Amino acid sequence: MPAWLPRAMVMALALYGCFQLGSWAFYQLIGLLTNILIAFFLALAIEPAVSRMSAHGMRRGLATFLVFLAVLIAGIGFVLLLGSMLAGQIVDMVEEFPKYLDSVINWVNQTFHTELSRVEVQDSLLHSDWLQKYVQNSATGVLDVSTTVLGGLFRLLMIFLFSFYFAADGPRLRRALCSVLPPARQAEVLRAWEIAVDKTGGYIYSRGLMALISGVAHYILLVALGVPYAPALAVWVGLVSQFIPTIGTYLAGALPMLIAFTVNPWYALWVLGFVVVYQQFENYVLQPKLTSKTVDIHPAVAFGSVVAGTALMGAVGALIAIPAVATLQAFLGAYVKRYDVTDDPRVHGGHRWRRGRPVVSRIRSAVRGGDGVGRTDADGNP
Repeated sequence: MPAWLPRAMVMALALYGCFQLGSWAFYQLIGLLTNILIAFFLALAIEPAVSRMSAHGMRRGLATFLVFLAVLIAGIGFVLLLGSMLAGQIVDMVEEFPKYLDSVINWVNQTFHTELSRVEVQDSLLHSDWLQKYVQNSATGVLDVSTTVLGGLFRLLMIFLFSFYFAADGPRLRRALCSVLPPARQAEVLRAWEIAVDKTGGYIYSRGLMALISGVAHYILLVALGVPYAPALAVWVGLVSQFIPTIGTYLAGALPMLIAFTVNPWYALWVLGFVVVYQQFENYVLQPKLTSKTVDIHPAVAFGSVVAGTALMGAVGALIAIPAVATLQAFLGAYVKRYDVTDDPRVHGGHRWRRGRPVVSRIRSAVRGGDGVGRTDADGNP
């Protein structure tokens, strides 16, 4: 056996063990790393407001606290308003449910010539097996729901804590990061940080603008239909549909449909149709234009980044994919060498045809079985 083989085997086993240990640690800490990533982008989003307030003489920590306090007050007020509205509408729906049930049963009896009664339908529903199983499963799942809610609150608190530190100690964090890099690398890191702040702020601005447009459009519809709580529902649709990826549109449209159903069941169908039509307009017209202008990336790249972010990290990846890709694209754009484009018609979507006879004449000659060389027409012309 060569003298170096035992040492190489020990080294290989040690490297394999370190790799397995690192993989296990990364798998265990993936949740923490995801929360830190979300907190970092949240700190980048509020960085312009904090920097503007600190530039006027306010301490950076106090400025960060005031920004977070404003966001927290707005969020709590919005949740309380929607909660009271939803509770009132649920009470009204429960009180009016017998009338709705009677109208449905009368329609069924007239249409299908049946003889159903509300008492029979209620008894069949209350004594059905699927309802009893649903109640039992709901009772056993209360503990799981409570655990999930507490875990979500703890995760939200962790994200806000990290984002507060990132925003309040931003200059100190950049100084600590640049202290371990040579001067040339320091300039690149600072430039990348500045680009990330600009792109993330542009993304938040575009989302806020689309939320405003969506809220105004749905407010006009709800007022025209006479649906109560139209301002609160419009704010709900605008915020939820824009800042909750993937399922935000469905969550945003479900509540106005529910409230509209209490007024008139047909109004719920009107709201559903408007939500579907407006979503197509937003996806194919509004969002590509606003995203390409504020974040400065191609609409196809924005759509692909959202799909890739969702596949990698779920809803979190869909939320931060566009600002991350925009930052990377802007940073790498400074290091990509570009050349002057040649003056060719094909660059502008044209075709460079061979000079000679017109295209129609050549096609006609080819159909006749030849290229037309040496042939004459009835007048003797070639």
